Amino acid sequence: MDIKILIEKFNLKTFNNYVNREVKGVCISDMISDVMANAKSGDLWLTIQTHKNIVPAANLVDISAIIITGAKEIPQDTLNLANKHNIPILSSEYSTYELAGRLYDMHVGID
Repeated sequence: MDIKILIEKFNLKTFNNYVNREVKGVCISDMISDVMANAKSGDLWLTIQTHKNIVPAANLVDISAIIITGAKEIPQDTLNLANKHNIPILSSEYSTYELAGRLYDMHVGID
């Protein structure tokens, strides 16, 4: 599934223009080490973390996009680093639980 579809369907806020990526699955974690160990290339990453360290982790794993849930404010240094590494950062008003359920209902990542 294309990220653009998710942006429209869930009214996600975008912070950069790197949204031409395909989504293959979903990783849900607030622990960076867990994402680095268990996420797969092409996954969406749902998290409440906004610290700039999420960007190198996403880059290492080749995450399709990071979605910050719960309408958290994202620091400018995180956005700047995401732009430097071409990592899409999105924001959702939904809680992680609610967004995960909605994504599951869409069968994101199921071919």
